[in-house]
Amino acid sequence: MPVSSAGALLFRSDADGRFEVLLGHPGGPFFARRDDGAWSIPKGEYDPDEDPRAAAAREFAEELGAPLPDGREFELGTIRLPSGKRLTVYAVEADFDAASAHSNTFEMEWPPRSGRTQSFPEIDRAEWFDLATARVKLSKGQAEFLDRLLAAAGVDQRA
Repeated sequence: MPVSSAGALLFRSDADGRFEVLLGHPGGPFFARRDDGAWSIPKGEYDPDEDPRAAAAREFAEELGAPLPDGREFELGTIRLPSGKRLTVYAVEADFDAASAHSNTFEMEWPPRSGRTQSFPEIDRAEWFDLATARVKLSKGQAEFLDRLLAAAGVDQRA
């Protein structure tokens, strides 16, 4: 059975009415020098008996350090990522101070085979991106959710 994850994609309109989305950059040494193709919708795994919407809200809070804000919401459905994982995303129209984001941490042996364990943030920073930039920043497979967001919001914006 494939692993299931759920995430929350915050969006807002800029002064010209164009959408921006909030993405997180993964922490840890493997992503320290990666930018394009490394960012992600804040998300995480959930158990089969857990509600995906509740999991998306929990993961947002864990990865960004604040509750998922209230706002107009759309379920954007589920896609299968190249890894085989199934990702369900909920879009929420709300603002968020990306500079205030602070993530939970994970531990791993680093450097490899050193015997030392270090802690790293799951998300080392968050940032708002216009849709064209978000397509470049997002990890493989997640850009489809940008198209689904525009369709759900009834917006004709090519990005």
